[in-house]
Amino acid sequence: MYSKEEVMQYVAEEDVKFIRMAFCDIYGTQKNISIMSDELDRAFKYGIAVDAFAIRGFGGEVHSDLFLHPDSSTISILPWRPEHGRVVRMFCGITYPDGRAFESDTRAILKSAVDDAENMGIEFTFGSEMEFYLFKRDENGEPTKIPYDNAGYMDIAPADKGENIRREICLTLEKMGVYPESSHHEDGPGQNEIDFRYSDPLKSADNAITFRSVVNTVADRNGLYADFSPKPLADKAGNGMHINFSAKSKDGRDVMPNIIAGILSRIGDITLFLNTTEDSYRRFGANKAPKYITWSHENRSQLIRIPAAKGEYRRAELRSPDPLCSPYLAFALIIRAGLEGIKNNIELPEAADMNFYAVPEKALNGYATLPLSIKDAKARAKNSDFIKANLPKSIIEYYTDC
Repeated sequence: MYSKEEVMQYVAEEDVKFIRMAFCDIYGTQKNISIMSDELDRAFKYGIAVDAFAIRGFGGEVHSDLFLHPDSSTISILPWRPEHGRVVRMFCGITYPDGRAFESDTRAILKSAVDDAENMGIEFTFGSEMEFYLFKRDENGEPTKIPYDNAGYMDIAPADKGENIRREICLTLEKMGVYPESSHHEDGPGQNEIDFRYSDPLKSADNAITFRSVVNTVADRNGLYADFSPKPLADKAGNGMHINFSAKSKDGRDVMPNIIAGILSRIGDITLFLNTTEDSYRRFGANKAPKYITWSHENRSQLIRIPAAKGEYRRAELRSPDPLCSPYLAFALIIRAGLEGIKNNIELPEAADMNFYAVPEKALNGYATLPLSIKDAKARAKNSDFIKANLPKSIIEYYTDC
């Protein structure tokens, strides 16, 4: 948690020449503008102006100027850049020229949700498990759909060719202050997963953005293409972003049942923001991706499962999101739904202790499903009072109309 003064000193002493001012569009795609180190003091005092007219969800050509304000606590070296004339990155807050907060700043939306939770005496922690495919490139360097290997779940080298790539990713993340817990080969050919240590919601969301950037960079440096899309290969497992969350109440209450119940009650409304493409909905109901709005212990066919763990590692896992979602919006809406569950004392329904991929169809009668197309998800979000209460109109309109 570095202060402005500490960052200024670090930049001066460590031969830092470029500062990447990083932020995300409303879909969680990272953007940045680079400034020279001599401009850093101005960035802290006044912000750096950017013309945001071409950024998704940030407005049109009229009144498109915005200002980026670096968050000193997020400074990180970019290890793949030269050591002489180093490059660092900081995530930024976004304002209008008159200082007003920019309503489509998704990082600020998550901050607001965290603040409201803290005011209720609730402290959330998050961790994510992100899957991705590694594909070969052709002779012109363009991505193909040829997997880097044909290994399966938790296979080892030499069948698992991604072992060294994952190692390089994990070591690069550690240099940037992001600490993976584990990594392994996933079900699909060329598919990999890396899991993160849990953290506070804002840092965890920043880490997810950093992770995607590092994976793309390391893959490219090795002549490969990393694909985070939800269904890269039609007949193989899709990519999920399993979101692990837990919460503590300052008064010692066990609030997790109410939080899980709140999420289950609002999952249909928020699915559009967790699953943002038509391919997202082709994952549901197969290859460990959920379809029904249920929960259970240690059951990977459920929407929310409670993995086997003890003490501080006890958590819940939401299994429907995919890696193309904005982690800032995803975490914010999960928090909001959980807080609603606490406020309204929503009771957790009975656990669905069955394998939804193996039971007869008639056994599934009575279980509600997630929206099964992006059209249905848009309709749910557009007509949701919960979404209208917790997201700005500009984001809702862009997600539901585009």
